[in-house]
Amino acid sequence: MNSFIRGAVTPLLSFWRLSCLLLAGGVLVGCSSHRHALPPFTASGYIDEGGAVRIWRKDSENGSVHLLSVFSPWHNGNTAVNDYRWQGDKLVSMVLKTEGDAPQTITVRFDANGALSFMQREVNGMKQQLSNEQIALEQYNATRIRKTSDALRTGKVVLHQGHWNQNESITTCEGHVSRPEFDSFFLSYIQDRQRRSAKPVSVAWLSAPEGTQLLLVANSDFCSWQPKADTF
Repeated sequence: MNSFIRGAVTPLLSFWRLSCLLLAGGVLVGCSSHRHALPPFTASGYIDEGGAVRIWRKDSENGSVHLLSVFSPWHNGNTAVNDYRWQGDKLVSMVLKTEGDAPQTITVRFDANGALSFMQREVNGMKQQLSNEQIALEQYNATRIRKTSDALRTGKVVLHQGHWNQNESITTCEGHVSRPEFDSFFLSYIQDRQRRSAKPVSVAWLSAPEGTQLLLVANSDFCSWQPKADTF
């Protein structure tokens, strides 16, 4: 997809090296055991090798964790929307959707003891079984994205999304007006995208105690599908 900025990869990886986060194998891992009170519903994100990842997460009082990750490729490749649920530290379910010419949905559920209770892959309407190796790989990916989310939440890396305005402000999906301090390169990129679009472009960016970083710019409306705390 041409909607996203490949040139943002290097600046972001070096910029978000927060004081108590380690960058290892492309995944941020928290190095502190001290946790401050975090809001139950959070949004964050990071740069992966081939694109950007946005994460929404809700931690309920009963110990359940619901996490949605959206991977958006820079150019070639397909958008992936992955939904995970845990009860405490036990993975309960995964619904993994990949868009494209051959859309695919993988559904896996586990019982209260962690044993596999359901598995299915559906490609173009055709249902298939998954191998044990494939299930183990997706379990590993689930653990990795949750640890990444833990680290980003601890580091107070927050995802924001909204629509670009002519006065170079952004109306967020929550209806607030924001003026993030993008550097000249990213500001010029947004302005150029807006000049070539008949409607306001969508902008996604990250904020942290260290500053602000642009994540994504697209013609599609991010706010039309962004999860909301009360319904997530």
